[in-house]
Amino acid sequence: MQFDTDNYPYPSQRQVVFGTKGMVATSQPQAAQAGLDILRRGGNAVDAAVAAAACLTVTEPTSNGIGSDAFAIVWHQGVPYGLNCSGRSPAAASIDTIRSFGYEQMPIFGWLPVTVPGAPGAWAELSRRFGRFSLAEVLQPAADYAREGFPVAPVTARYWAKAARRYQAELPEEQYRQWCKVFAPAGRAPRAGETWSSPDHAASIESIGESDARSFYQGSLAQQIDEASRASGGLLRGEDLQNFKPEWVEPVSVTYRGYEVWELPPNTQGIIALMALNILKVYDLDACSELERYHLQIEAMKLAFADGLEYITQPDLMDISVDALLSGAYAEQRRAGITSRAADPKTGNPQAGGTVYLATADRWGTMVSYIQSNYMGFGSGIVIPSTGISLQNRGHTFSLDPAHVNCLEPGKKTFHTIIPGFLTKNREPIGPFGVMGGFMQPQGHLQVISGMLDGNLNPQSALDAPRWQWVEGRKILLEPSVPAEIQQQLIQRGHQIQVEPDAGAFGRGQIIWRDPETGVLCGGTEPRTDGMVAVW
Repeated sequence: MQFDTDNYPYPSQRQVVFGTKGMVATSQPQAAQAGLDILRRGGNAVDAAVAAAACLTVTEPTSNGIGSDAFAIVWHQGVPYGLNCSGRSPAAASIDTIRSFGYEQMPIFGWLPVTVPGAPGAWAELSRRFGRFSLAEVLQPAADYAREGFPVAPVTARYWAKAARRYQAELPEEQYRQWCKVFAPAGRAPRAGETWSSPDHAASIESIGESDARSFYQGSLAQQIDEASRASGGLLRGEDLQNFKPEWVEPVSVTYRGYEVWELPPNTQGIIALMALNILKVYDLDACSELERYHLQIEAMKLAFADGLEYITQPDLMDISVDALLSGAYAEQRRAGITSRAADPKTGNPQAGGTVYLATADRWGTMVSYIQSNYMGFGSGIVIPSTGISLQNRGHTFSLDPAHVNCLEPGKKTFHTIIPGFLTKNREPIGPFGVMGGFMQPQGHLQVISGMLDGNLNPQSALDAPRWQWVEGRKILLEPSVPAEIQQQLIQRGHQIQVEPDAGAFGRGQIIWRDPETGVLCGGTEPRTDGMVAVW
């Protein structure tokens, strides 16, 4: 594809990046460079992805950590492989147990929303199946950054300070003291340019590397997590960690503008993006007015979310099949509900049947779309003493309504927001893409894919473009860079518009696009964060 060189203006004015032998796009420069160094030493895209992912737990703890969950799509030798490393709820978790603590819905902070972390298992499994280097080798750069320290980047510093204020206000004193000891040792969050280090974090990463993650699930780190949970009234136990297993899954896809767009199946929300694209595929968005493009995309996304939030959970517990949700007939049925006016989203009736993202590519054709997250920034606020490990709060998305498909049960995987994406054409790899940010993620996927395939934007321009986010009902957040006349016209169509100046509300993405004829790699990185594209 020959991309249009014109792009939407964004304050960063970053330029698209080209390369041939390898590329790593992440939200932090140190992580991108660590991945590139691995490529230069003879590692492949999987080695680079694992190295970068581990570094991000150090350089961007505001979004992820060793206690994160993770997902990946690996394109290797002509085949897309999907990896689901989301953890299950503790065996002791149940609706009645949570309610016995006085909650009517799943809490955000503390031990109760903590599920088994999957990121260490993802690193080990990816390295075992596809890597050229040992896990210890590819994790060493992250351990070095944690031990020696690094200067905190500006956007990360801003969210670090925001988290510190929130945790101080909302966490119990003991929990905040543990969190503060690791992440605010000076009594406050580190400022931009200040050096932060965590020797305990370094030791944990090295232990995971040396043991191929066994220490985290069966060894000394597992024991420390178990002891901390028992001491603080948590439900997570060593047996829950020991029972964790990475899960290889078949990615799913729909065809859009002659390309195949790939996502992971449930329990992720990736099919929401695919359902929205399925609804939109009959419209000639490139020929539509700017107002009409916004309106159609928003309405399609609302319909897809209404279904996703109703039906997605652990796949063997879903009442509706993925094939039914992605069928052309169902897309046509949902499309019929779109008019020129904003609508409140309603669930359809098909026939039964805090996050970091990175992308890597190597000279041999392997490409990786990888995402890991604690959820809601630092996650649960739980930090395991003497380890540097912060734990996610993924269980917050469980429902305490026993009639809901995503209701909490012992040993269950919850609806998961983090989703890696991948693009092919005629089953030939084009490349990985992703936009992090909770429920913004499928919305970001739709917007950058449409930008490239409908608008002919290059990856950087697609990431630079102004974004919107559907929140609920007819409420839509818009970036200030959306033209004022479009804002007013959307209001006239019945959308409830709120201009949101915080760029963090609109996700942060990375894209690598491989030209199928020349093999040249074209990369873009999110202007709303501290990222970079490292290229060889």
